Amino acid sequence: MSAWTTPADVERKLRSRWDAGTFLSAYGEGRPWEPFGLSVRGPAVSELGADLAKVQDWARSWRRAGRRFRIEHRRVGGRLIGANELPAKAWIDSYDQLWAVLGVEREAAAFAGLVADARSRAPRLVAWMIAHPLKVLPLESDWPAIVETVRWIDAHPSGEMYVRQIDVPGVDTKFVERHRAVLAELLDHQLAEDRVDRARSPSDFARRYGFRRRPDYLRIRALGGERLRGGFSEITVRAEELASAPLECTACYVIENEITYLAFPDVADAIAVFGGGYAVSLLEGQEWLADRELIYWGDIDTHGLAILDRLRRRFPHTRSMLMDRATLLAHEGQWASEAKQVVTSLDALTQAESALYRDLVEETFGTGVRLEQERISYAAITRALASISRRVA
Repeated sequence: MSAWTTPADVERKLRSRWDAGTFLSAYGEGRPWEPFGLSVRGPAVSELGADLAKVQDWARSWRRAGRRFRIEHRRVGGRLIGANELPAKAWIDSYDQLWAVLGVEREAAAFAGLVADARSRAPRLVAWMIAHPLKVLPLESDWPAIVETVRWIDAHPSGEMYVRQIDVPGVDTKFVERHRAVLAELLDHQLAEDRVDRARSPSDFARRYGFRRRPDYLRIRALGGERLRGGFSEITVRAEELASAPLECTACYVIENEITYLAFPDVADAIAVFGGGYAVSLLEGQEWLADRELIYWGDIDTHGLAILDRLRRRFPHTRSMLMDRATLLAHEGQWASEAKQVVTSLDALTQAESALYRDLVEETFGTGVRLEQERISYAAITRALASISRRVA
């Protein structure tokens, strides 16, 4: 009997097609229903007499299902056991019947309403909605606002606005961020081709759709008692503005750890830049650094050496400070563990730096060994700076 098709089996097959969005796509598109039948496998002639009670139970389950399906029967049997009419196919004759079988009347009506609304307000979105009905339905309560956001962006092509300036009732930056993925798909359908920068990924929402993005900032302090422009000892400035108005100095020290950046010793005619991890990428647009002495100091670990490699690719004259084997071994009592290493090709490292990187990756000194910048003795910093000064002189 386990091989005989039950009403629950048919419902599962219908549910699978519902989950694929097949039925809702056809319904939203307005396609007329075509009667849809699923074969029912029942007992063979040889099984009819073997266990009549089981056959009768199975047949009764289908008689009860007749209130939901239209059942097509076939004649089975003959002279020995008599002719029997058994279910052979279960038919669905309308959308309404299908919705009732699956218990999705409300969902189907809601989707139809959302599509109808889009046809009148944003017809270019309808094809996407019909192709992705099960992306639309979970967002039912927010969908009108999502559509209105797409329409608002379409009507405001200026590239001088931030996402924060979208003026739709109930929509704020958190709403946009929460629905960023679906908004991106809809905007790709709604906007003119020249309004979408397809070189940017949908995750870079602002740039892809012509909004101003949050500015990048660099934090800089003067070393050696000098003052920065305007008389300040420390400033935070937009990276794009600094690129067009560089600071006067002969040397720039890029330092990863904040307290080390603040406590860095005096160096004549020099500045310190707080790198803050991979924020060093903000320096890549600072053309003026090509004419300055550039020193990078980061953690002795695979991430720190990867950042050094990236900066040196942009500025080949970049030197490292306290990122060598001797410094690592001199501070063994201060070693920590790097949870996840960067394992890649770092071609811009010097021979000594590459050898150190290889030792870290191959765990020559131990598992995930790293020496954080703030754990290096202050005396080592002053000695390193004295060495740099002698080399410059």
